[in-house]
Amino acid sequence: MTMHHANDFAALDVAVAPPVQSRMRHFPRLTPDEAARVIQHGDMVAFSGFTPAGAAKAVPRAIAKFARAEHEANRDFQIRALTGASTGASLDDTLAEADAISWRAPYQSSGPLRKQVNSGAVQFVDMHLSHVPQMVLFGFLGKVDVAVVEASEVTRDGRVYLTTSIGASPTFLQAAEKVIIELNEHQSVRLSDMADIVTPKPPPYRPGLDLHHPLERIGKSYVLIDPKKIVGIVETDEADELGSMSPADDISEAIAGHVVEFIQRELASGRLPTDFLPLQSGVGNIANSVMQGIGSNPEIPDFLMYSEVLQSAPFELLLSGRLQGASTTALTLLPEQMEMLLENVDELSSRLVLRPQEISNNPAVVRQLGVIAMNTALEVDLYGHVNSTHVSGRRMMNGIGGSGDFARNAYLSIFVCPSAVKGGRISTITPMCSHVDHNEHSVNVIVTEQGYADLRGLAPAQRAQRIIEHCAHPAYKDYLHRYYRNAGGGHIRHNLSRCFELHENLERYGWMLPELAGDDETGQ
Repeated sequence: MTMHHANDFAALDVAVAPPVQSRMRHFPRLTPDEAARVIQHGDMVAFSGFTPAGAAKAVPRAIAKFARAEHEANRDFQIRALTGASTGASLDDTLAEADAISWRAPYQSSGPLRKQVNSGAVQFVDMHLSHVPQMVLFGFLGKVDVAVVEASEVTRDGRVYLTTSIGASPTFLQAAEKVIIELNEHQSVRLSDMADIVTPKPPPYRPGLDLHHPLERIGKSYVLIDPKKIVGIVETDEADELGSMSPADDISEAIAGHVVEFIQRELASGRLPTDFLPLQSGVGNIANSVMQGIGSNPEIPDFLMYSEVLQSAPFELLLSGRLQGASTTALTLLPEQMEMLLENVDELSSRLVLRPQEISNNPAVVRQLGVIAMNTALEVDLYGHVNSTHVSGRRMMNGIGGSGDFARNAYLSIFVCPSAVKGGRISTITPMCSHVDHNEHSVNVIVTEQGYADLRGLAPAQRAQRIIEHCAHPAYKDYLHRYYRNAGGGHIRHNLSRCFELHENLERYGWMLPELAGDDETGQ
């Protein structure tokens, strides 16, 4: 398989955003409080943001302020909140703390909102992120009353230049009856040099995407909407609310080492092409560590990414040249990395592409490009089913995000997690997943700090033995072996009276295996 170098696409026609001096002001200026008054109780409000990157900031805070005032006056005020994915503190945290959300989709990572979701105070709809735009356009989620979208520029004829994420904002701008633009002076108009925005036609007239390389561009650098829908501009000057990444710990580094070991084996066996395949990586510290591990291994070729986020570790690899280029929908970078990006935008803009999430997460493109998908699991059972979302099957953590978009369609689908968490109280390897997001058919490889289990071509009995031996924490291996031996017959063997015994123990005693309490050997 022949892979093009990033520079092969440097000369492609890229529509460039207007220069800073042409930032025009053709629409009514609103304060955040005035913008919030546009929104009515019960409205569906679609906000920009995919992670805190490019998320709306000032208007959500003003909506929360207005909601508190309405509640103090004994009047109802809540909105239905829709975004591309998770957002920043000024959006989900602030609105949740003001009790201003009644319904939320498709993904969140907010502590205050998570509590409301799990208490039933907020109706939460967990969705594959690639599905969101089409479901919005077809009206499956209801009418979008107002879109609140961050931009670096908006022109008289309705061209909206987005900032550090594209996400579902193009669809929200198209579908909403009213549009409020947060015009953020902090965000450079040069970010649009990386934008490649295309909205596919709806079925049955949707053609296949003519996208053959992660850095190929097939769209425009802006979203074009009817300017009459823009009810006002809120001027802001704020950086994205991105948290820092924790340093890699021993467990994350061990997981990364086993991922690298597996990839090296695949290269040596010829099951991966010598010039490699594009990588997708999820969000978080383990994902960052895995990318660091891949980048630091000289036996793995220079590579490309086709992913939904670009985190800090891949960005450093981009600067060093190990990462030739990346296609993503959001830049979740540290502040100093954003400065570095903009200082080197003339060179880096040809190696970074920002796409709408229905393109960045598109199953057909993932399959066509042969993406190697690497995502994080909460829980894995003996047969390779994966739970990405619900603690003990009931309490929502964040949501499925884009992991399903990639895992089901990847050339290789890898899931990573520690073998045990919370000081050994919880084994992530259990007899039966308490909730299933990715079934056995979508999971090729499981990796923990203990090792990796390649499940391809294995029957259930073989999968169970390999997962226990290579992935389970030593403190839980005997229990898992005993469970399997005594599980009874069947293609997939389970004892239905005991398959959730570990989860029941956790709720009753605070440990999946109470006899391990106080045993330092299980500490994580």
